[in-house]
Amino acid sequence: MPHMPRPPSIDHGVISFLWAIGIGAYIYFGSLAVGVSSGTAFIFAALGAFAIFIFVRVFGEDTPPRRYAVRRRNSRPRTSRD
Repeated sequence: MPHMPRPPSIDHGVISFLWAIGIGAYIYFGSLAVGVSSGTAFIFAALGAFAIFIFVRVFGEDTPPRRYAVRRRNSRPRTSRD
């Protein structure tokens, strides 16, 4: 039975950019829908898209936690006689 290939790896900057474009478009068209002028809506959308890009770029990547070496500790404290 053949196994399914894994999906391609996409750089996190591309993912951040796609989130920024999508939410920026949502802000732009949402602002137009409630009666904001197109210039003001563009400014709001551009600022929102930039903020979303930075946020997703910094906090959105799933990195596994670092594993530190485990130090064994003796049950009794060390003295100068040891």
